[in-house]
Amino acid sequence: MKNIRQWVTTVVLVLIALELLAIVSFLYGEIDASGNIAIIKVEGPITDAQKIVDGLIKFRENDKVKAIVVRVESPGGAVGASQEIHDEIIKTKAIKPVIASFGNTAASGGYYIGVACDHIVSTPGTVTGSIGVITEFFVVEEVLKKFDLKWEVIKSGANKDIGSPLKDLSDDQRKLMQDMIDDIYEQFVEAVASGRKLDLEKVKELADGRIYTGRQALSLGLVDEMGSLQRAVEIAAQKSAILAKDVDTFYYPKEEKTFFQSITGQKTLLPKNFSVQYLLR
Repeated sequence: MKNIRQWVTTVVLVLIALELLAIVSFLYGEIDASGNIAIIKVEGPITDAQKIVDGLIKFRENDKVKAIVVRVESPGGAVGASQEIHDEIIKTKAIKPVIASFGNTAASGGYYIGVACDHIVSTPGTVTGSIGVITEFFVVEEVLKKFDLKWEVIKSGANKDIGSPLKDLSDDQRKLMQDMIDDIYEQFVEAVASGRKLDLEKVKELADGRIYTGRQALSLGLVDEMGSLQRAVEIAAQKSAILAKDVDTFYYPKEEKTFFQSITGQKTLLPKNFSVQYLLR
């Protein structure tokens, strides 16, 4: 019985070591290039730019990578993160072609990213546009009063609690918020006008927050052509003088799979509770 326990313990420790090695390999090798056209995926709400920015920097400095396709599947997100990615694309396309491929949705911040690219390929049914800025918050002041609840706020300045759900905005605070939104909106419109080479006033006519289909966006000059991801790859190859037979694409970020998940479809061979207990200990 003792020998069996020792054998089981040894096997479990080996499995843990292999899985940790696979995780480390994934973390260190995630942005290694394995082809000549990188497809960078921008998926879901845009909240953090770092991973995408890291990929853009890595691939523009790698001579093996001749072009980049930015695949956008996003309804938008944070202003700052969208701008960071936008600006990094501008730097990158000065060195090698960067093509945007719009999937089901490429709106608001997703569209902001797209206008930085050399060329935008969209499907006819893509939901895009939504050029605008919004901020919103709940106000529960009247609800609290109904329950005879009071609150105290100690602040260092008149506007430190701006946007608090505990009180309505004053007229001055509402103007401050509107001025901020208007300034960000102007930045967005200027980015679209510059990236799409459109008249600023024309962009403002289109930029009232409405969404467009890909086909509508094409007629308005907001995208360049209809097509799939494959079409975007073809354009990237043409712009970087890669022959069709030599096209070798790879995706970034890689899907987060451990060694065991790649061979079994499961994230680990170890029982979930055992893994948690091991980490806590």
